[in-house]
Amino acid sequence: MPRRVFSFNEPDRFVAGTVGRPGARTFFLQARDGARVVSVVLEKTQVAVLAERLEALLDELTRRGLELPESGVVDQDTEPLDEPINEAFRAGTLTLTWDGEDERIIVEAREMVDEDEEAVIDAVDDDDGPDIIRVVMQPASARGFADRATAVVGEGRPPCPLCGLPLDPQGHICPRKNGYLN
Repeated sequence: MPRRVFSFNEPDRFVAGTVGRPGARTFFLQARDGARVVSVVLEKTQVAVLAERLEALLDELTRRGLELPESGVVDQDTEPLDEPINEAFRAGTLTLTWDGEDERIIVEAREMVDEDEEAVIDAVDDDDGPDIIRVVMQPASARGFADRATAVVGEGRPPCPLCGLPLDPQGHICPRKNGYLN
């Protein structure tokens, strides 16, 4: 099947969001440019790591002399995901790139593929391979994305104070308490 490349150059909106209750949430990356909306499913840990790495990249760029907004300064998009939410694909690999020439950040999410297929796929953009969403944005937009993504991840179930695993409303079987409810 031919590869689909969803490319957004400074989209109107690029956010991480969720659908569902804590403990049963589905995480999405969503980009919107005009009427075109693309939603990609990913794991909570992928959202958390993407936000963390974006923050680290932005902090490094600031140390190198670029004037960038600090965390919490950029207005945060708090609106829900755009509907209808139609999953384009499930993300497997995320990449983060700094384009020093244009002073833009590039975020890419590639479709999850089987391990057998992964060995055959070339890293270059050819006509075959996994689908990709590519978002090019200014550092201020990346800061806003990272702030929201961090907040979205933090809205989940609170962690157990003993083991760090998520607590359900009725508690959980805690490995630090030898299998007893916490």
